[in-house]
Amino acid sequence: MANVGALMTITQLAHGISPTRDEMARAHGWVAARLAATKPQPLFSFTYGGQQSGELLKTWGLKRAIRKLDRQRSQRTLTYTDSKTGLVVRCVAVEYSDFPTVEWTLYFKNTGSADTPILENIQAMDIELKRGARGEFVLHHQRGDSCAANSFEPLRTTLEPGAEKRFAPVGGRPTNGEWPYFNIEWPLGDARGHRELVEGRQSEGVIAVIGWPGQWAATFTTDRATGLCIRAGQELTHFKLHPGEEIRTPLSVLQFYTGDWIRAQNVWRRWMFAHNFPKPDGKPLAPKLAACSGWHFPGLMCNQAGEIEFIDRYLEEGIKLDYWWMDAGWYPCDGVGWPKVGTWEVDKQRYPGGLRAVTDHAHAKGMEAIVWFEPERVTPGTWLYENHPQWLLGRDGEQKLLNLGDPEARKWLTNHIDRLLTEQGIDLYRQDFNIDPLGFWRDNDTEERQGITEIRYVEGYLAYWDELRRRHPGMLIDSCASGGRRDDLETMRRAVPLLRTDYEFQSGGNQCHTYGFDLWLPFHECGNRDLDPYSFRSNMSPMMGFVWDVRRKDLDYKLARRLVGQWRKVADYYFGDFYPLASYSTADDVWMAWQFDRPDLGAGMVQAFRRADSLYEAARLKLRGLEPDAQYRVANLDAAGATKMTGRELMEKGLRVTISQRPGAVVITYKRAQKRAQM
Repeated sequence: MANVGALMTITQLAHGISPTRDEMARAHGWVAARLAATKPQPLFSFTYGGQQSGELLKTWGLKRAIRKLDRQRSQRTLTYTDSKTGLVVRCVAVEYSDFPTVEWTLYFKNTGSADTPILENIQAMDIELKRGARGEFVLHHQRGDSCAANSFEPLRTTLEPGAEKRFAPVGGRPTNGEWPYFNIEWPLGDARGHRELVEGRQSEGVIAVIGWPGQWAATFTTDRATGLCIRAGQELTHFKLHPGEEIRTPLSVLQFYTGDWIRAQNVWRRWMFAHNFPKPDGKPLAPKLAACSGWHFPGLMCNQAGEIEFIDRYLEEGIKLDYWWMDAGWYPCDGVGWPKVGTWEVDKQRYPGGLRAVTDHAHAKGMEAIVWFEPERVTPGTWLYENHPQWLLGRDGEQKLLNLGDPEARKWLTNHIDRLLTEQGIDLYRQDFNIDPLGFWRDNDTEERQGITEIRYVEGYLAYWDELRRRHPGMLIDSCASGGRRDDLETMRRAVPLLRTDYEFQSGGNQCHTYGFDLWLPFHECGNRDLDPYSFRSNMSPMMGFVWDVRRKDLDYKLARRLVGQWRKVADYYFGDFYPLASYSTADDVWMAWQFDRPDLGAGMVQAFRRADSLYEAARLKLRGLEPDAQYRVANLDAAGATKMTGRELMEKGLRVTISQRPGAVVITYKRAQKRAQM
């Protein structure tokens, strides 16, 4: 953040979130031009038998179908058929009526009696965007997770004429190192491409997302004029399909906007809550508190007595939890520790009453139970490794990958985990994934079937979670993968990212993670270990997980109760709009700040952090999304009393925030005054 003098000023951005009529018209017009037109423009591309799809599809048969899925969604299906080989390509697109959003998925099926020619270079998204004559395309993107302070760092790349930018994750986990969510912005222009800038609406753009829990790749290429081509899909596809065989491609999503890109991110956040994140038993997500013991403390191994002791100690100190979290290590793993996975039974020596003894105790105390699993990685000396080698991918003597693309393996896993969830009273299924699968997938492919193992694995993984959710409709699933390395959109439609990264308990890094992660995924959990206001507030999130050693009686439990109480007062604000109020930085000599706003409540909060080496005791933060003429009651959670300011003052003059401690953190709430009834 640029610090100028002892009082800093953060640039205000325009406000207003709900999709506009213009944005909805752009989205519907785009869909109509490409899907509903007499001669549709494909949203995808591929090579078949050495020929490009753009030419092939012109000669293939085409059928259309449209049906209403629900009040907000309509599905359009375009089916292309090659009469020579029997290849059928279906593009299944969904158009939203409440958001300026369209998505689509491709399906390829061989309806012939012989293997198809080689199908390759499938680009699930292949589209071209046009801008006006002025300015350039600006790509807003960010890092994926790498267990570092700068995981999820927001980045900005100007795509000048003739530029190319390519992205792909590391090792087959979709958010490992890279992030498959993109925002492309360009200067606002008229239909002729030459209109003047409009005050308050200086830009327009598209959010483009690829949903694939595997190895995706995306390329952004500009021409020498005003065009940008986006191509994205599974990174490697080169295969023939056997008779009757069908495969799917990654999910593609576009969301159109007019205005600044931060506003567009909030439209996206609202879409995530409305149409993507799971709703157990039809209920929306809500703030939750959890706590865990397990292997987090030296010399403490998972065991029945210890879990129950920790539950009781939290309650004795007046800290009410929503979940008791049983992490890795409850299965037989002596001699190696928690990484020895592949025998999914309870270790009865440490849990003589099974996990049920702990979960029943938690239920009796008003809590639900989270339990950790990692079924895909299989290590030597475990039950799966020794008894079902035919289900595993990899080399003997090394850890292997349970092949979820094998129907028998997936059937066993589904039934076995379902039984454990039911018998052991588990309420939230936490699935980790601490292995890069890409090498296992590709080593299993033949020359004429490259990419097939990955496709079948991804299909099996999604089917596995879908079936668990069908059998347990009130259950949440956690998407953990060495932290936040499997948070693609297809996964987020089935799970929530409870542990956004394994880089935990580092205040500055955790602040940076919130800054980047909340632009895209507005529900997540963050662990808290150090009991002080700065650390606690740096880790505040919609769901919090405590790893306090409550066996100790000398901890400051009065402070703990105060901080937890403050979190409960403001936790609902995390489900609103998110505005960065300071520049992103991992440095120790800056401030970081953001705002969560709930327009429906007329309320929100500001979180501000003065890092350890910052010389500045105050900052002036310009808020967003408020009603200019409304009065707001503004209060610091650490101070008595409140002040009144208008929305215009808060947005134009800004809120002056003072933090005297280094490091220090404050939480400031605001609430719109009730309007007086007309006489």
